[in-house]
Amino acid sequence: GELLDALCWAVERGEGIVKVTGEVGSGKTMLCRMLEHRLAPHIDIIYLANPTLLPRELCYAIAGELGLASAGMRVDEVLRMVQADLIARHGRGRQVVLMAEEAQAMPLDTLEELRLLSNLETSRDKLLQIVLFGQPELDRHLGLARMRQLKERTGKTKARVAAVTRAVEIRTQQQRAAYDQLLISRRGLAESRSA
Repeated sequence: GELLDALCWAVERGEGIVKVTGEVGSGKTMLCRMLEHRLAPHIDIIYLANPTLLPRELCYAIAGELGLASAGMRVDEVLRMVQADLIARHGRGRQVVLMAEEAQAMPLDTLEELRLLSNLETSRDKLLQIVLFGQPELDRHLGLARMRQLKERTGKTKARVAAVTRAVEIRTQQQRAAYDQLLISRRGLAESRSA
């Protein structure tokens, strides 16, 4: 609900880079899938399933997701082709969002390459939005001095998304406590029946 709405808001406003972190099993993959289906029809999605890509492989993966043939091309040629495609899509009123799951497993140089790709823009709009989904280790990576610029970029939408995330976490904690209470009461009931 609210977190998904905040993510849609951030993407549709063209916020650049958005970061979503949570523990294992907290629903990040489900949130990613829900976001993918909830975004407006004019938004094209690049989904990076492999977080271990090296920076040079990242450009080729993005080109592939955009349907661009890049075999035999140098990285700089692929980057220019991707940029030209993003400009053409923008000219047709389309937005492109890259969603990366398990971002905590990305090499730091690949995260930096994503930050550099977020520099592709017109005079008013970002050509590539990026949504990073990861475990808390991603926050630790972004806390490193060499990742300062990426951390600053993710901080722009942090306030709104973090506020909603905190509200969802509190609600989830309350739901978890209620569920734990239910299990304890059921366990107690089962133990009293077996006695």
